Amino acid sequence: MARGSSISAMVAAGVGLGAIIGAGIFVLSGTAIALAGLDALFAFIAVGIVAIFVALQTGEMASIFPHVKGTIYSFVYNAFGSQLGFMTGVVIYTSYVTSVSAISLGFGSYLSSVLALGSAWDPIYFAIALIIALSLVNLHGIKSAVEVDFGLVLVKVLILLVFIIFGLSYLTSVNGGPPYAHFSVSAAQSGVLPFFQACVVIFFAYSGFQVINTFTDRIKGGPRAAAKAIIGAVVVSIALYVLVVFALMLLVPAGGFTVSADPLASALKAVHAPGYLFYIVDIGALIATASAALAGLLSSSRILYQISKDNLLPSIFYRAYDPRRDVASYAILLSMVISIATLFLGNVYVIAAMADFGIIFSYIALGFALIHFRRIGKRGSFSAPFYPYLPILSIVILIAFMYGMPQQSLFIGFVILFLSMLVYFSLREIEEKKVVKVKLFD
Repeated sequence: MARGSSISAMVAAGVGLGAIIGAGIFVLSGTAIALAGLDALFAFIAVGIVAIFVALQTGEMASIFPHVKGTIYSFVYNAFGSQLGFMTGVVIYTSYVTSVSAISLGFGSYLSSVLALGSAWDPIYFAIALIIALSLVNLHGIKSAVEVDFGLVLVKVLILLVFIIFGLSYLTSVNGGPPYAHFSVSAAQSGVLPFFQACVVIFFAYSGFQVINTFTDRIKGGPRAAAKAIIGAVVVSIALYVLVVFALMLLVPAGGFTVSADPLASALKAVHAPGYLFYIVDIGALIATASAALAGLLSSSRILYQISKDNLLPSIFYRAYDPRRDVASYAILLSMVISIATLFLGNVYVIAAMADFGIIFSYIALGFALIHFRRIGKRGSFSAPFYPYLPILSIVILIAFMYGMPQQSLFIGFVILFLSMLVYFSLREIEEKKVVKVKLFD
């Protein structure tokens, strides 16, 4: 690889951080509070810890397979073969393109707010324009995409700090009363189910760090540097999430939040914040959501490329690849089309939960893949600590998170899994491949 085409670990961490905080803070933080009230704070911390568990496992797997572009799909494919690999690849790809839709809806809502259009202009139109524009950036090349993304991340972190400082200024008094008055919750926000529902929403927010694994081979320092970049991005995002959610509840009572795509702007309106602050935060939200959507499009196209390269999808997505720009053009275009179509499936919570099914399923498969490679003695340059407790604990927690998913999202997720299995076996039949028979017990 040419030296000029490499990406520093700091830039990689910035891209991962951008993918994480774009959706979670500016789009889904209010939804998490609406679901679980004060427990949303603990949900952000809990899911962040689980994200670190997953990040450690992906770091080890990336050190074993540093040159694949399909992230967890590639790890599962190499561990268990084409059948489970294909199913995992399909649900991961679906999750990424769906996440782009959810994030783009947030962008559209904030832009409508900035322009004071009200209901006169549907945010979906702005979301469509964003997806098309970011697809063109991705077509220009991966190095251009990550450099643009890193610049956007620096700006939005500074803007978030401004919002946090403003929110903390309400710490001593909330509308003339004690600050803890805003942290009381309703009966609907209390209990195990609301907590897990918030975790599902938040899990979607943390999933962005996976984008780093799609270009591990481009990072200076290789897999170990990539693993450190992933962990660093998750740790910083946990701190930002907790501070922003705390600031939000200082501004607006926990019971005053609803499922919406622009919670920070709504909170500022509720306290009649200065006009300049409103525009600063809205601009930060536009930058953040654009950054996260850019990373999502990058990840989805590279996963599609890798599945095609493994001959599990038509070769058009693999052959239409420019090694100089490191871009699979047709894969980017297909991701653009599917992301736009997904915009019309429901509100931001439903779309985000749909994306979560594939993410959680793939993380469960990741834990089993790590156990598989440890059992056969295959190790990389980076090792996840606390084996085998770490992957086992991760698998158990991830299965528990399924409890908080909307029934609609669970249904759609299992339908996608079933259809992917049906397509796989249909294609095997068409190709007249031999039936694989194994003996599980002697």
